[in-house]
Amino acid sequence: MDVSIIIVNYNTRDLTRNCLLSIFDKTQDINYEVIVSDNGSKDGSVEMIKSEFPQVVLIENNVNLGFGAANNRGLALAKGKYIFYLNSDTLLLNNAVKLFFDYWEKSSQKNEIGALGCNLLDGNYRLAHSFGCFPTEDIVKKLWKKRICHSLIKFFIEKIGIKLYKEKSYQDKYIGEVDFITGADLFVKNDVNAFFNEDIFLYCEDLELQKRMSDNNLKRLIIDGPGIVHFQGMSGNKKVTFESLYFSFGKIQNDISLLKYFSLHGNPEKARDLTEILKKYWSIPFYKKYTKNYLAYL
Repeated sequence: MDVSIIIVNYNTRDLTRNCLLSIFDKTQDINYEVIVSDNGSKDGSVEMIKSEFPQVVLIENNVNLGFGAANNRGLALAKGKYIFYLNSDTLLLNNAVKLFFDYWEKSSQKNEIGALGCNLLDGNYRLAHSFGCFPTEDIVKKLWKKRICHSLIKFFIEKIGIKLYKEKSYQDKYIGEVDFITGADLFVKNDVNAFFNEDIFLYCEDLELQKRMSDNNLKRLIIDGPGIVHFQGMSGNKKVTFESLYFSFGKIQNDISLLKYFSLHGNPEKARDLTEILKKYWSIPFYKKYTKNYLAYL
């Protein structure tokens, strides 16, 4: 088996259907399997996969294990030489799986590669967030402090009808080495470096995995060729609100995961300092209605 494509699904039935259709339509001339690890979906996803895609290896976790743990369940069954972690909210535009496979197999430095990714497109076919730099405690500390002021100002200004939100755009295509590739399209070797840290429930798990690769001198590369649409954050998908920008479930989980990342890969003293800053931030009465159920995690 050349490649095992692993998709985590959690109540994204229609997105997952479209993702699977694109895989089976576009992927050619390569021996592959598709594994869907379902985290207890209640939207008919499991039934849809069983009836429409019987060739898919379906894992029914019955509960929400989190993103990394669900991927690991798929990895445990994977037969491929390579693993392609693919988000359910993606579409393949071309034979991306084969392009990733061929690049790695033909590389003169194949033993130095840890992961491959590509320049993703958003739902409007513009360049989207595809990679990033490893964060530092000091940078995150400054961002959190800035967010306190910005969120309050934004909230009260928008109360009088002035809209400040501006969609972020990514103008420049990039090819080459990066700190980390987003987990939406992560092509890796099926070995010990492919496992996610299950202590991280949601967000930053791709960051943490690739930091371990970096520590082992394995390169993370954005390559040219694969075409993939990632619908996350697509304009008009949902109403942008104060809660969605600063205190949605995802934003809160991201903050918690960042702290776990720094506890594993940062300066312990700075990580403790960062935790105290977040505790104070989350304890502000104006914010606490969103964060009170999560303070115990800090």
